[in-house]
Amino acid sequence: MNFPLLNSFGPLMLLASLCAGNMGAEQAVAAESWTPLFNGKDLTGWTPKFKGHPLGENYADTFRVEDGVLRVVYDNYSQFEGTFGHLFYATPYSNYVLRVEYRFVGDQVPGGAQWALRNSGIMIHGQPPETMGLGQDFPVSIEVQLLGGDGEHERSTGNLCTPGTHVVMDGRLFTTHCTNSTSRTYHGDQWVVAEVEAHGNGRIIHRINGETVLEYEHPQLDPKDANAKPLIRDGEVQLHGGSISLQAESHPVEFRRVEIRLLTE
Repeated sequence: MNFPLLNSFGPLMLLASLCAGNMGAEQAVAAESWTPLFNGKDLTGWTPKFKGHPLGENYADTFRVEDGVLRVVYDNYSQFEGTFGHLFYATPYSNYVLRVEYRFVGDQVPGGAQWALRNSGIMIHGQPPETMGLGQDFPVSIEVQLLGGDGEHERSTGNLCTPGTHVVMDGRLFTTHCTNSTSRTYHGDQWVVAEVEAHGNGRIIHRINGETVLEYEHPQLDPKDANAKPLIRDGEVQLHGGSISLQAESHPVEFRRVEIRLLTE
């Protein structure tokens, strides 16, 4: 995978170690800058991919921008039949903090799985969308899983799922598909801010409303996964970056902010 040259300055903790002066002040300002990936007007820069449909087809007008909000909508569906969708941003990234403000709304479309109730995700370190198979459910990636509460039970958000991948956690290879974070439950239609801090050297941190809820490292392709196998080159399984996408899994969800702050390694 090829990644863009990252010219932004490092985080504030790094800046604190620099000598004082105008250059340090300029770097501090740059480190606080965020670049919107969603312009609040349309889907410029984003490309949909739905299971069973070619790249670029926005099946059933599922992804929309209305009133400045990027919405995942199912009013054109009579039944959900496993047509999982992902909206890919045009540029892959390696070292960054991605910030998304989201909320779940309304009712799940009939036919959606119980596990997909109030369920979406931010897919990072993903495969290029053009390499996905026509009938592929999910991109090979690291998923920052976003879950809403059902009004009754505890249900964390900012979790980890690993379609076609593994990570290292607590010093050992972790092959469990999904791992819960330590976040609290967010019931109803309230807005929640999710951040993922990704480093090309392997460290990834999940934050929900500013609190760290999960950490791991060394994301890597699963050599036994059918979708991941074709992505392995010369035996290299480590992931140092990749595509970013937002999920459509049968429950309406809204994103009113999607922005990135680049880091240097």
